[in-house]
Amino acid sequence: MGGSTKRAFRVGMLTFFLSISISLLFQLTQTRTTYWVSVFVLLAVIFLGIIFDLIGTATTAASEKPFHAMASDRVDGAKKAIELVRKADQVANFCNDVVGDICGTVSGSISAALVIDFAINNKLVSYQDLMSLLVVGLVSAVTVGGKAASKSLAIKKSSVIVLKTAFLMEKFEHYFGWKRQPGSGKDKR
Repeated sequence: MGGSTKRAFRVGMLTFFLSISISLLFQLTQTRTTYWVSVFVLLAVIFLGIIFDLIGTATTAASEKPFHAMASDRVDGAKKAIELVRKADQVANFCNDVVGDICGTVSGSISAALVIDFAINNKLVSYQDLMSLLVVGLVSAVTVGGKAASKSLAIKKSSVIVLKTAFLMEKFEHYFGWKRQPGSGKDKR
């Protein structure tokens, strides 16, 4: 397999497992909790898609220059921010395409399941098609509207967003004991 084929395969496998994980979370909440907790999971999936779109856009809009000054002042997250900006195409692909598409697909399936569940439990099956149309429209409006607002913010505040994302990533890596080997680009676990 060539390099791009391997990368596409890895992205496909990652997408597969992330989609299953999010869908499984929803199924667990739907079967064991009240209806409104499932609605909260739907909103969380939509919000996750918007946040990752914000990060992907900010990374492509950001410049490396301010992070070099921050790194020399030892600002937490600055070195990771440089790395993110240098790999902006990969970060944007993962955030906007992989996570964004997963959230869009999963939010659609969650919406459908919620409508069916609501219609059956409230004996409104004859209104199921109308409810589906309204919920799909609402979910689409919130997703697209949220992403449109996030793009403007991401472009205006790209450096701040990338630095905060890099800071959180560093804390996450430190918490789980993932350290970079200097110059290798490989994670040490």
